[in-house]
Amino acid sequence: MKTFKVLSFALFLIFAVTLAASAQSIVFASLDGDKIDVEAQKGKVVVMAIGASWLPLSNDQADTINKLAKRYSGKEVAFYFIATDSASEKSKNYASDDDIRKFVKRNKLNVTILRDSEGKTSVQKYKLDQLPAFIILDKTGKPDGDAISGIDPLDEIDTAEILSRRIDKLL
Repeated sequence: MKTFKVLSFALFLIFAVTLAASAQSIVFASLDGDKIDVEAQKGKVVVMAIGASWLPLSNDQADTINKLAKRYSGKEVAFYFIATDSASEKSKNYASDDDIRKFVKRNKLNVTILRDSEGKTSVQKYKLDQLPAFIILDKTGKPDGDAISGIDPLDEIDTAEILSRRIDKLL
């Protein structure tokens, strides 16, 4: 009887830990159909550019993420562009995977592209109130500071430089 109780308790603990771990996962689908958990990239700094193919400011955002990916090539930094375009054909912000691929090609994006239809995961999880936005995760998968959002192309602010300083502190 004692063995049964110990085994039952052990199974309960395994189930609870598994459930807690899966609840913390932030998984997105890539355009290739792969599933990527951005918070499970332990040991790497993760930089996410969260935008949309229909959003003009995401063109500037693409330039920024490309610069950063080139600058940190070979380092423990992972870069992602998360497209929040709707996957519902009935939505006014609908974009097919092919539409997003055209955006990627037009902007020469050289990072992994992930989908988050209507920003349901990223916008809620990271409490974003504006797009485009950048989120940085530290090497443990936790957000490092606030999102950088509300990017104004008329500002003299160099978003790539601001992000670089934050990345450098985490490396």
